[in-house]
Amino acid sequence: MNESDGRVASAPEDAAQPGATQKRRSRRFDTLVVHGGESRAGAKGSGGPEERPPHFPMSTPIHASTTFSHADAETSDRILGGEEDGFGYARWGNPTVAAFEKALSELESPSGEARAVAVASGMSAMHAALTASELSDGACVLVAEQIYGSTVTLLLQIFAPMGVEVRFFDATDPEDLRRKLDSLRPRAVVAETISNPLLRVADIEAMSRATREHGAALIVDNTFGTPFIQRPLDLGADLVVHSATKYLAGHGDLTAGVVVAAPPYDGAVEQIRKTVGYVVDPFGAWLALRGLKTLPLRLARQCENARAVAGALLDHPGVSAVHHPALPDHPDRRITERLLSDTGGLVSFELLSGDREAAFAFLNALDLCVRAPSLGDIYTIASHPTSASHRELPPSRRERIGITEGLIRISCGIEHPEDIVADLRSALDSLHR
Repeated sequence: MNESDGRVASAPEDAAQPGATQKRRSRRFDTLVVHGGESRAGAKGSGGPEERPPHFPMSTPIHASTTFSHADAETSDRILGGEEDGFGYARWGNPTVAAFEKALSELESPSGEARAVAVASGMSAMHAALTASELSDGACVLVAEQIYGSTVTLLLQIFAPMGVEVRFFDATDPEDLRRKLDSLRPRAVVAETISNPLLRVADIEAMSRATREHGAALIVDNTFGTPFIQRPLDLGADLVVHSATKYLAGHGDLTAGVVVAAPPYDGAVEQIRKTVGYVVDPFGAWLALRGLKTLPLRLARQCENARAVAGALLDHPGVSAVHHPALPDHPDRRITERLLSDTGGLVSFELLSGDREAAFAFLNALDLCVRAPSLGDIYTIASHPTSASHRELPPSRRERIGITEGLIRISCGIEHPEDIVADLRSALDSLHR
């Protein structure tokens, strides 16, 4: 794809820092993701052996503490006032949470210019990113038609009543974006790396050029891509949002979100998190950091499985259309080859029957694949977008953007691809018995 091995996360030479930081940022993605966020400096103290601790944890500890005490009141004053690094109150920061943030900062922003802020969920992350872009009464936000349904709900039910004008654009049509940037002068533009659920691939690079010309903040939801597949900040985005619940953590056992923001938005996001208080808990952060370490192993297999599933579904008589960026006739094939290092772990397809009854019958006939309203787990998950991820959208809007009652979304897990394909085929075959 866009890099020779698809996995390089090294910083530009002029952005690298000296010493250990330079070495760390020149390492490959697969190495950074294993060691990111961990601090084992105690093993290499500059003093003599008597000054070094006898041991240090290989895994970041879970700091389950609401508050942190300091050596004296003067130190507390400096830390609470932001004049000195440290922790004071869990709503403001926690060492376990900071370790997860540090790891993701290194992956999404190898240059070190942006920083990650972990929050309670993906929707909290989107709310923080939108708020940091200074959406206020009279401001306009442009949001891609091809986006997660709850993001639309957030904008229409929370921001619109505050006087924010919410307008939509076609993320697959660069001219539509430019026309609306010219006429509406939005404060922010929101898009996804790979859209949910039809898997269209946005040209983030071209989009960022257009938004910067008009002074708009570009917010990119990179949940489906993760930094393993694309780093939107490197392409000019201002804020990147993740539902860490999905691929980053990867095991379906926590709820968390992350905003990775470049200046000047990074400080605003951190202040919003501190003030509003939607922090991720230490145990959730620890699970997310642990899951993150296997991201390239999991997602490479999930991408491979998705390609196998997409190819198999093309040949089934019960399927009328298959959506996946690796398919030769995918409308964004060239953008995929240019901007993504892999093709993603999701597949969506249209049942030939095309109605809700058939969709539910298909889902109920699955044996291996799990029926659940999520994605990015190690298990293969099947969902029905009109009754799950996009159920809050009006039927007219779903119809306009191509989300039909017969659409099924498959989030491929790490099982053997032949077992996944066999289960899907068996469920499809059952519709015609």
